[in-house]
Amino acid sequence: MNLPLRNSRIRLPLGQVFWREVGRGPILVFLHGSWHDGSQWLPVIDQLSEHYHCFALDLLGFGESERAKLHYSIQLEVECLFQYLEALHLPEVYLVGHSLGGWIAASYALKHRENVNGLMLIAPEGVQTPRKRQSGGWTKWLIGRPPIAYLILRCLHPLAGLFGRHQSIERTLKWRKQILSSPTACKLLFQRRRAEIQAELLQEQLEWLNVPTVILQGAQDAPDAIAQSQVYATQIPKAHFQMVESGENNLPEALPGLLAGHIHDFVNRVEGLKVEVEG
Repeated sequence: MNLPLRNSRIRLPLGQVFWREVGRGPILVFLHGSWHDGSQWLPVIDQLSEHYHCFALDLLGFGESERAKLHYSIQLEVECLFQYLEALHLPEVYLVGHSLGGWIAASYALKHRENVNGLMLIAPEGVQTPRKRQSGGWTKWLIGRPPIAYLILRCLHPLAGLFGRHQSIERTLKWRKQILSSPTACKLLFQRRRAEIQAELLQEQLEWLNVPTVILQGAQDAPDAIAQSQVYATQIPKAHFQMVESGENNLPEALPGLLAGHIHDFVNRVEGLKVEVEG
């Protein structure tokens, strides 16, 4: 992969944002997942840049974008995205979002329908499921201060092999380390008041999302991720839901060619419908 990327920064009212840009054609704006930055999309963009103008930004507080001292929320990220697209004079875009990026993309489209030609959501966060409610409380305790859960697990770790729980505790400790590696994602997903997070969930609003939408979900992903994608697919009018049988939770990195193909087909279909309407 040898993309002629243009790396850029811009100072917005909410903070400085970094992005990678390449190509010409219909505009694709890529929004990364919870534990990533815009570089997550480079394998996908590599296969699309010949026909599309691709923008892969680091969301505010992630990657090389500024970690501004703000109270982070989904709506803050939506407002920052609006400022970014306004500053670059990008009035009509396709938003491609993975995980947290999918939540932000859908929230943006609900607020700024006129600016969005279409949505491609890959394992999107942002809706409530029974399993999500339970796991959210456990994760908040796992990363809490003081780190009581962490200390308990560290103490149990040497003895866990006697009870067949060694690998389970190791996975939990690894998960904790991954979460804490992205402080902004921690704040957005786990370290806000429950009522505030609930107020930004989208299950009650998705029926108003009248934007062409495709939802992609790895069949080997966690059950809660699959459940969230199914909520999106059920609630968004005329959404197309595609299960990727061999996919897990990292479709942009693991199956970039397949993902690029889905994006290409989706944009071509929407652009074709636009031509029919205008004609």
